[in-house]
Amino acid sequence: MEELVKYSNSKLSKTSMSFTRYLIDKIQWEDRLIGIKGARGVGKTIMLLQQLKRTYGMSVKAIYVTLDHLYFTKNSFYEFAEQFYLSGGRALFLDEVHRYPNWSIEIKNLYDLYDDLKIVFTGSSAIQLQKAAGDLSRRAAMYELPELSFREFLELTGRAKIQKFDLEDILNRHLEIAPEIIKERVIIPLFREYLETGAYPYVIDTKGQLYDRILNTINVVVENDLPMIENINYQTAYKLRQLIAILADTVPFKINTAELSRTIGFSRDMLLKMLAALDRANMIKRLMPAGSAMGYLTKPVKIYLNNTTLLLALTSGKGNIEGTVRETFFMNQLIEHHNVKSCPFGDFLIDETYTFEVGGAKKSFAQIANKENSFIAADNMELGVGNKIPLWLFGFLY
Repeated sequence: MEELVKYSNSKLSKTSMSFTRYLIDKIQWEDRLIGIKGARGVGKTIMLLQQLKRTYGMSVKAIYVTLDHLYFTKNSFYEFAEQFYLSGGRALFLDEVHRYPNWSIEIKNLYDLYDDLKIVFTGSSAIQLQKAAGDLSRRAAMYELPELSFREFLELTGRAKIQKFDLEDILNRHLEIAPEIIKERVIIPLFREYLETGAYPYVIDTKGQLYDRILNTINVVVENDLPMIENINYQTAYKLRQLIAILADTVPFKINTAELSRTIGFSRDMLLKMLAALDRANMIKRLMPAGSAMGYLTKPVKIYLNNTTLLLALTSGKGNIEGTVRETFFMNQLIEHHNVKSCPFGDFLIDETYTFEVGGAKKSFAQIANKENSFIAADNMELGVGNKIPLWLFGFLY
């Protein structure tokens, strides 16, 4: 146990509080069991350490533990937690829980046994708590941490600290909001930088090797994380990498399940199941038809890579993907707090109310003419006009 205390103290001493993700102020930290999901690299570990530090400081009552630590190859997590509690510990901040067998059962048992023990855990976004043993789904308050928004990227890189806006604010007040944001900065070059490199907080530490790190992260997700959650063997993992490569050069991919199944070597049901797994792992986003459920057997209308940085890291550079980058950004920023579906008249239907076309500055309303609550999210525009809103402004939703 002593080595884990030293490890926790070392991590805490190096934790900066200069930038925090938006989610840290949304979580109801008074809850006794809290789960935070998210893709690799979005900042779950840092947020966990920041909350521990700002609440407990270096107190022996709280500890940060990662369950993929070598200590747990020889020792039981449950026994460690009991020893920690009996030594006066009252808050466990647990990282990478999905890397430990039976994590959900042991956390559930600790939660039920010690009613004054707080447990906060993080894990892969691919975790399905409704399937987790131990029935944590009825006990844990769950949150998901997405990639950086454009707004957060500006703050992280020291360019600007700007408030977030609700979608209704942007739709109704963009002529008022946008001029305030751009009066002290040239926004379009910053937006281009975000699209290329800004989705993950480690852009600050990873200069010329950002895309290499993204590729390594994909391999870890496919080869290590998903097999711990889904029934995936080596051959299936290889096919998943092949699937991601195909999608990267064809997104937005209008799915033909028969053709794609033959290419990859999956049955139709297996293909749809793996697409759902990649969606949960935040590798891709499936755009579903309006009114449809999100079950894995529901065929998506289109498939996007999850964010623009991931897209640009994976694409071979063949062809013009400018339109794909725009749509990927829009979907990625909206899907965090809104229901995003396909639309027969435009590109996206938001919250079953707003119809959006996404395009360049010259994009017309022809396709969505006479449609109520219709808008254009237009790239290469600093300021909007009427229902044509600058695309970059949708990066201020969180």
